[in-house]
Formats: sequence, C-alpha cells, structure tokens
Amino acid sequence: MEADCDLILPCRDEAAALAGLLTRVPDDFHVVVVDNGSRDGTAEVARDLGAEVVTEATPGYGAAVHAGLLAASRPYVAVMDGDGSFDPEDLLPLLTEVRDGRADLAVGRRRPVARGVWPWHARLGTWLVVTWLRRRIGFPAHDIAPIRVCRRDRLLALGVEDRRFGYPVELMQRATRAGWRVSERDVDYSPRAAGTRSKVSGSVRGTVRAGRDFWRVLS
Repeated sequence: MEADCDLILPCRDEAAALAGLLTRVPDDFHVVVVDNGSRDGTAEVARDLGAEVVTEATPGYGAAVHAGLLAASRPYVAVMDGDGSFDPEDLLPLLTEVRDGRADLAVGRRRPVARGVWPWHARLGTWLVVTWLRRRIGFPAHDIAPIRVCRRDRLLALGVEDRRFGYPVELMQRATRAGWRVSERDVDYSPRAAGTRSKVSGSVRGTVRAGRDFWRVLS
C-alpha cells in the first residue's frame, strides 16, 4: 500500500538517532526529515536511508515543523521528534483514529519507560502549561502533543504562527478553540539515542527557554 501520511521529523544534530529510527518506520509513512541547522551529517544519513530531506535555515522547532508541513504532499501528516525517544509504531493507532474519522487530531501522552527519561523540570513545565489549558479553554488532553497526526489541509488552515518551541502549545490551543475532536493515547517515552542531546529537557536552561516560548503563546 502506498503511504498516505507524511511523517515529519524536525532534526538538529540527530544523525546518531536516525540510523536506528528510520529503519523502524512503518510503510504507512513517507518520511520527511527537516534539517534545522545540523552540523553532524543529519541530512546525509537521512538521504542514505531513503528519507526526503528538507533544509530549514531559520532555527526553531516550529520553523522546522512548518517547513516539513509545506513540503508534505500526502493527505495526512504525522510529527515526531527524530531523537529516538518515540517508537514510530505508536503512530499507527493515531493515524487510524484520524483516517477513520474518529478524531481531527490524534496525539500521544508520554509514559516514561525508565526513571530519569523525563526530567523533573521538563515534566513540571508541561504540567503547568497543560493545567492552564485544561482550566481556561477545556483542553481535552494531558500532554502537549509530543507526537501527533492530523489531516494536512486542516493543519495548514489552522494557521499556527509560532516558529519556536511554542508551536505545539499554540496548535493545541487553536485546535481546542476550533472545536476539533482530540484523541489521546499513551505512548512509550524512552531515552534519547546515544550521541544526541535534548534542546529542551536536556538542561534546566533549555526547559526555561521552552517555557518562555510556551507562555508567550498563551499570553
């Protein structure tokens, strides 16, 4: 069966993770790796493994995701980090929810597989944002959509503007206010691949920077 969903992987210095990740992507997905300023051969590794590669010079998670969305051509899009912390097989039930019309947006809720995978400062920041969203606008989920699937045309029409770490928060805020049906499933959250480092949860400073982007979107 020809893939009907583009899997967007925003990447910066994720070469060490891609070798193990891309070989596990189900055939339902066509992979679009967005190289967001890597200096470790991320683009070359991705091409060698058969992925489509897009270059986005503007730094920022939202900038990379949006570039992938513009490059995508299939009716459905999925987004997942390219660091090896998620199993691409977990995208399949999310895609089924959207394909079958049971949800407009299907998202994952992180469940750490071991201690220390999700540092306290990153978990706290997520809890604060999600609590605000749930109380203020009736946000139906319990995480900030670390992996997600929806229709490409609907996501483009939603008009998410943030190009930094606030992108998923703005997405969920806009989707909730637009009355989208959101489905949430638990997904395994594993340690990053060796040789990679998180830009957010890898340090308190990174988490604070992301938190600042989150609250800018919410303000």
